[in-house]
Amino acid sequence: MTSVLGATARGAPVAGAPHGPGDDPVDAVPRRRIAARLVARLGGPVVRIVLIAVAVFWLLPVLGLLVASLRPEEAGARSGWWTVFTAPAQLTLANYATLLADRVVLGSLWNTVLIAVPSTVLVVAIGALAAYALAWIEFPGRDWVLIGVVALLVVPVQVALIPVARLLGGIGLYGSIPGVVLFHVAFGLPFAVFLLHNFFAGIPRDLLEAARMDGGRELRIFWRLVLPISLPAVASLAIFQFLWVWNDLLVGLVFADEGSAPITVALRSQLRQFGGNVDVLASGAFLSMIVPLVVFFAFQRHFVQGVLAGSTR
Repeated sequence: MTSVLGATARGAPVAGAPHGPGDDPVDAVPRRRIAARLVARLGGPVVRIVLIAVAVFWLLPVLGLLVASLRPEEAGARSGWWTVFTAPAQLTLANYATLLADRVVLGSLWNTVLIAVPSTVLVVAIGALAAYALAWIEFPGRDWVLIGVVALLVVPVQVALIPVARLLGGIGLYGSIPGVVLFHVAFGLPFAVFLLHNFFAGIPRDLLEAARMDGGRELRIFWRLVLPISLPAVASLAIFQFLWVWNDLLVGLVFADEGSAPITVALRSQLRQFGGNVDVLASGAFLSMIVPLVVFFAFQRHFVQGVLAGSTR
């Protein structure tokens, strides 16, 4: 009896004694087991089949656009693109031959390359240098500069269209490819600095201090040590920037003239003039979409690593 009372006084459970709803630790075990089963089944074959089905469903518009770009105008007016599975003989490359023979479309496609590539390279280069300085170089007002960069992330593009248009007009760059590039670089830098700063800040301090003790200067440390380590984040940023600039329509409409218009503006003008030419519009849209798709799938591994970089900070 004494041992039982002593155990009761110390808070140990006694056989036959009533328990409260939270006294029995066994009550929480089934909940953990259910959650563990759900997590384990997330990698099962059923979930994979569902994800594959969702991916195929999302790719159906791309497939439909590809098939529509390979069908003649008469077939597109008579039936839908899915009829190609029963009559594959209607597929032809004549639409692409007609499209590539158009100098306006070819010029706009080349303009898009001249806009997207410099915009991506400049944003990555300047953003990486600025992010490294804000992460590892001590200077007065560093934290305020970082706060200002983060604040610029919420500024919409539409707010700056008219002021930047007046500024570019004053310096003679309005309506030119360099003017469009400058606008994309200006609005791409805040996100670039924010993304790369979070990754650079996760690099161990001891690694950089060891490099400085060996006599390495900041630019050399950045180029030989920090940049190779940060390749996934840099590749992710490059993919983001390239896709944004390549698919842009608003900035091209406002800041580019007929000689410097990108492919998105050229397709919009074709839609306005020849709204019934689905074959020409479909081939042009797929031609402008295939480049971002190739870039994304070519660097998909680096893109996933860059998105997950610094997520535990």
